[in-house]
Amino acid sequence: MDRTEVVGERVRRWVARAYDLVAPWLLGVAVFLQSIATVRDWNAPLVLVLTALTGVAAWMARRRRWPLFATTAAGVLLLGLWPGLLVSAYYAGTTLRRRRELAVFMAGCLAVLLPAYTFFTDFGVRMVGCRQPCLGTGAQLDGLANKGSALLFVGMGLMLGLWVRARREVLAGLHERAERLEREQAARAEQARGQERARIAREMHDVVAHRVSLMVLHAGALEVNAPDERTARAAELIRGTGREALENLREVLGVLRAPSGGAPAPFAPQPGLDDVARLVEQSRAAGIEVTRRDEGVPRELPAMVVSTAYRIVQEALTNVHKHAPGATVEVVVGYRDDEVAVTVRNEAARRPAAGPSGGFGLVGLRERVLLLGGDFRAGPTGRGGFEVFALLPARASRTDTEPAIAEPADAEPADAEPDRGAAT
Repeated sequence: MDRTEVVGERVRRWVARAYDLVAPWLLGVAVFLQSIATVRDWNAPLVLVLTALTGVAAWMARRRRWPLFATTAAGVLLLGLWPGLLVSAYYAGTTLRRRRELAVFMAGCLAVLLPAYTFFTDFGVRMVGCRQPCLGTGAQLDGLANKGSALLFVGMGLMLGLWVRARREVLAGLHERAERLEREQAARAEQARGQERARIAREMHDVVAHRVSLMVLHAGALEVNAPDERTARAAELIRGTGREALENLREVLGVLRAPSGGAPAPFAPQPGLDDVARLVEQSRAAGIEVTRRDEGVPRELPAMVVSTAYRIVQEALTNVHKHAPGATVEVVVGYRDDEVAVTVRNEAARRPAAGPSGGFGLVGLRERVLLLGGDFRAGPTGRGGFEVFALLPARASRTDTEPAIAEPADAEPADAEPDRGAAT
């Protein structure tokens, strides 16, 4: 919590304390002025009246710490003034949490209401020197007690306070639930990003390990067939350095690939754009109309670009299966000068979707594309469909025909649906 939040919390706490003290006191003054509006020959000491009102306000100000004592005492003292009795009952409803406390409050009011109203009336008239009953006392209080109106005021204030408290609790619960769901959503998104980063790191290290292995192999061949001593020493240095780098990479890969601390898993070839046709055929076999077309001239691409493009198509088609059954889909791979554009666009669903989605598959794809320096967009179309678009940089191309990348055999196969759901 920073300094601003600390200061703000202190200000809110002091404002709440001031409200607890000033608001009941002002209410008591207003009620008292209303009660003496028709009084003639007022001669009571003003200091005594203000002291009594301050005492009631102080009691009400402690309702947060001692709610039962404060509200019950104020309710008993304000029996002769029905607006104050109404407010006291309201505060009792908002602050008393247990049924036993509410029962004690009601019992305290009822215990003194009927037998004591005459005493309060006579005492109030003698104290202020009134020649006629004050408003809310005397004959008026007699009428209230006889007709049960005082009980009605207590019940009205109590019910209103209970309703306000219940509403506050519901709103607080909804706010807490929204915060909890937001935290869970953020945690799941972070988990998806972490999993995607781990797989990207594994693939990148596998690419480097493969290239370094080729470098060591060619350096060894050059060392054997070197035309002179200088070239042989350089080749030996390259081969030794490459072996050290390869050992370091293998240590990192062993940690990344080890399932639950076990031995590293064997390698399996990483799928590429050539395997997109298999994804299309699988979707067609599942009853989805899928068309695929290539724009530009296909060419060799970096291994990470090929792997990412395949994952984009795989995730998008999986989303169509889950969230847009029966929709027609178009897969477009565009080869440009320095970029590769992958677009998967589907129309509106023809049948109800299987269920809601968390969108974490798209979070992982976005993370993967951004790490490559590309652009990723996913969102609904104007006709009720959904479009996934990625623009990947094609900075280099492979010169060899061997697989340039590998991943553990226990990784996700090419024809498997990812275990992430994304909104379509």
